[in-house]
Amino acid sequence: MEILRSDEDFFIQFGQLYLTAVYPGVVKGWHYHQKQYDNFAVVKGMAKIVLYDSREASPTKGEVNEFFLGEQNPKLLQIPPLVYHGFKGISPEETLIINCPTELYHYQKPDEFRIDPHTNDIPYRWERKDG
Repeated sequence: MEILRSDEDFFIQFGQLYLTAVYPGVVKGWHYHQKQYDNFAVVKGMAKIVLYDSREASPTKGEVNEFFLGEQNPKLLQIPPLVYHGFKGISPEETLIINCPTELYHYQKPDEFRIDPHTNDIPYRWERKDG
């Protein structure tokens, strides 16, 4: 599976590459970046990745989008700056996500701003929705 190529139209720049794990039912979020774009690919298991657009000038301001990515739906998800995002492991086993952000992580002054995943003004609840 190719994840990201430098000759793709949407490629911006390479900052670093890292792997994160999420356990079944665990939510990691919400956070956003002021400058950095994230490029997520779920390489093991399945994750629900949720975005909330907080950008003032955006035509999708205030919208929430869910993406179900992983072994059953292998795709790359690019997340722009100022868009809150988080994810939840939805597989019975550990889920692994690779991120290739456009910026280096600066340990002394990270471009990462967090809010509580459950108590906030974002119109989204992480619980399972049966239809």
